Amino acid sequence: MDTRIKTGAAQRGSVMALPRLLDVARAVRRAYLQVVGIPDYERYLTHMALHHPDEPVLSRRKFYAWAMDRKYRHGAQRCC
Repeated sequence: MDTRIKTGAAQRGSVMALPRLLDVARAVRRAYLQVVGIPDYERYLTHMALHHPDEPVLSRRKFYAWAMDRKYRHGAQRCC
């Protein structure tokens, strides 16, 4: 039996699965960030490009400062 054929097919399969795995990892990361309340800069950039193309975008540092100020403007809110 020629194992090179199986190995080559397995390698192609894993290479083809890598982009899908990365997509899933990105989706999990986005969901996690939303659950714990950490702002998503890439999502902000996409929103600005789609809905406010003529407005300047904040730098990553200014975006996070703005998001934290917005979140804690009225003090830390607790569920308990």
